[in-house]
Amino acid sequence: MNEPFKWDNYSDQPAIIKDRNFKKKMRKKELFSLIKTILLSLIILPLSVMAMPFVKRKVVDSKKFFTLGIDFQRESQKTLEYIDEIGVESILLRCKLWEIESLDELVSFTDNCKEKQITLKIMQDREHIEDLELLKNDLRKIFSALSKNVNIFEIGSTINRAKWGFFSVNEYLKFFQVAYDLKNDEFPELNLIGSEVIDFEYHFTAHTLFNFFKLKYDGIASLLYVDRRGAPENMQLGFTLSDKIALLGSMITLSPKTEHKLYITETNWPIQGTAPYAPTSEYECISEEMYANYMLRYYLLSFASQQVDYVSWHQLIAPGYGLIDNREGLKKREAFNTYAYMVKTLKNAQFLRLDIKRDYYILQAWINEQLVQIHWSLKDTTLKNEEFFEVHDKNGVMIEDEILKIGASPLYIFITKEVGEKVNCL
Repeated sequence: MNEPFKWDNYSDQPAIIKDRNFKKKMRKKELFSLIKTILLSLIILPLSVMAMPFVKRKVVDSKKFFTLGIDFQRESQKTLEYIDEIGVESILLRCKLWEIESLDELVSFTDNCKEKQITLKIMQDREHIEDLELLKNDLRKIFSALSKNVNIFEIGSTINRAKWGFFSVNEYLKFFQVAYDLKNDEFPELNLIGSEVIDFEYHFTAHTLFNFFKLKYDGIASLLYVDRRGAPENMQLGFTLSDKIALLGSMITLSPKTEHKLYITETNWPIQGTAPYAPTSEYECISEEMYANYMLRYYLLSFASQQVDYVSWHQLIAPGYGLIDNREGLKKREAFNTYAYMVKTLKNAQFLRLDIKRDYYILQAWINEQLVQIHWSLKDTTLKNEEFFEVHDKNGVMIEDEILKIGASPLYIFITKEVGEKVNCL
């Protein structure tokens, strides 16, 4: 990346732009688009809120729902082994347009993952935003090299943060239009997803979904972080994570610009004591135990929505926020085991229902002809361990205590088949 854009290798994201005059100049240049974003959101967001109760759930493929973000250049051989160990069947890779020379290395990595569903996130720089002919040529190289291995191409990333290169939604739409036209002209079999707004800033999403550009998404990508709010159940402007997903699903349903598919292509929490690798300040960072708990609960709430096609955890190996810390060798965090057990248990799950009462959560699913309940609570409480229960903690360790402690760390409760079949028939 060239000045004033710089890449931060510690946190795997662009550094903050320090030149305020440059940012002010660029935003002034895009003032018309910014005004359009505000006006559209004043119409679309209230309509979408009103439509939320009428949005139908869909059947989510649980095998592909659990998706893991991978850096193909970081411990590539061990990464392949970890992918197999976890058992995940869907992965997300990043491709930096300003490092197009690494394309052969990327192709080689995907050759080893052909049996997986692969999403490729194509990340922009300012040069490719301004030079659309360069963008077209480099996208052609990527599509030609990877169309056989990659299932989904995600066009652009984090479009509502200036440090990522875009200064308006219009700039992004012109960027996506190049990919869409190239698909129609030369690669009609490709699946292109877009929008890629980070956090709960749906006024930008509204503009990406309602516009006069001649383009259409094969699905919507969202970087739905909630880390600055603490627990995934916490509210922001009156919306929990589940509410945010429902609102986004409503917007997608109303939009004529997209298929009804929603992908959360990036989310995580930063981990305490990992600066400068953590992508936020120490204030937002949490312990490794909380990280594992929040991650699991984020997945459970998203799965219960039956609106999200997959959630991609960012990412496998990263000191500040990954399942594995690579500062001194490769050290698996507790969340690695939590993620692996979640995939093992739920990858064949049929969602039944989610019950919430006084901050006590019970997700019920039908798995391999057996009823499974997952319990957690925002207030510590207890539950009797019945004789027809088989209880495991979030990492798969069996619990045989007579009284179960229900709290921030979810418990998997497998109901014996006889009892489960009766409950499932009710």
